[in-house]
Parts: sequence; C-alpha cells; structure tokens
Amino acid sequence: MSIHQVLGNTVTEQLTAAGRAIEHDSFAVIDREVGPHYYDALQWPVVRRMIHANADFDFNGLTDFHPQAVEAGLAAILATAGRGPSRVVADVEMICVGLSRPRLAHFGMGTHQFISDADVIQAATEQGTTRAVQAMRKAQALGLLDGAIVGIGNAPTALIELVRLIREQGVRPALVVGMPVGFVSAAESKDLMAELDEVPWIVIRGRKGGSTLVVAAIHALLGLAEARELQHKGSARP
Repeated sequence: MSIHQVLGNTVTEQLTAAGRAIEHDSFAVIDREVGPHYYDALQWPVVRRMIHANADFDFNGLTDFHPQAVEAGLAAILATAGRGPSRVVADVEMICVGLSRPRLAHFGMGTHQFISDADVIQAATEQGTTRAVQAMRKAQALGLLDGAIVGIGNAPTALIELVRLIREQGVRPALVVGMPVGFVSAAESKDLMAELDEVPWIVIRGRKGGSTLVVAAIHALLGLAEARELQHKGSARP
C-alpha cells in the first residue's frame, strides 16, 4: 500500500470512490507483476505511475533518477512563502493539457509552454533551429526556467537546448523531467541530461518516452507532495 493510500490523499487521486478503487487495484497489479527493482520508497511511486500510464513494464529499469530528484521536485511543489508560485514549463501543450488543473491549483502551480507562439516560430525559421529550441530560449528570457519543474516529453532538441542553458548560462530548474520520445537524438538528449550534477533530473533511457509519461511522473510527484503535506498536518496536531 502506498503512502497516499495510507494517508488518504483527497486532491491528487481520482475524484470518485470507483475511480480510486480501479487506480489502487491497478497499482496493486503492477506491484505484484513488476518483479525486482532498485527504486527507493520515493522513486517507486513515480515509476509505478509511469508503468500505469502505458502498461509498459520496461520503465522498471529504463527510468533513471538523479539522487536528489524526488526531494527537489517535492520542494518545488511545496514551495515555502516568499519563493513565489511554483510552475511547470513544458516543451509542448500536451503536457500542460494533461496535467490536472485542480491538482496544480492545490499547490498554487501554473504551466507555461511556447511551442506555437508566433515569435517562436519566426525565430526558429530565421535561425534554422526548431521551435522547441526557441521555446526554451523564450522561457529563459522570461525568467521562467529557474526554480521550475521543466517537463520535456516530445522534443529532444528542447532537452539539448536546456542542457546548454544550464551549462552555459547557469539556468537552474528545480527539476527536469526529461522524457522525449523518438529515433533522432532522443536517447542522446537524455544521456546528456543525466551527465549533469548541477540540476536534479528524471529521465527515461533510450528511445522510449512521451508527454504522457511526463504527466504521469509529475502527477506522482503531486501525490507524494500531498502525502507529505498531510503528514506534516498530522504531526502538528496536539
């Protein structure tokens, strides 16, 4: 049984009892069938939700974590007063649409993506780059990358550009969920991200990935954040 089941999350689970039962039963099936894994108690809920999203047990093993990844994500979600609102910056709109608005709103989080902005398209055309590259540059120019959870599920060039911004311009996202899918530069982009120690990351090794998995990983982090929130409330009671 997961920590959120024990504590009874109310915001980050399915809204109906029937929905919650199906989700919990699905997680139980995954726990029974997954076999051995090396993930710790905070990492496993993230991987399990990714498996749940795609019914693909390969993510047990392909998913890799920076040692501080989950704690960094939780700290960003549970941002203390004075740090400003938390946010997710995505490479594509699909991630922003897939994330639950009520779950984000509970933590005062917003989402940003710029892939279809006219100025992004124009810059990509004029400079011979991809829209994804220019979208990351626009997010940086607007001051949105520092302290953000950055989710990349579609465009390897977005992740490669983010790595460059981290290395060359000192950009410091709170967490990078780097899971672009594809056959050209996808695996290589994630390997580049995983070379970094400066910024925590969660990546899927190899060609597999996608926006659905980024959404699943962030939803898992939101669930863990709510569980921690409830723990703190419980321990604060007289």
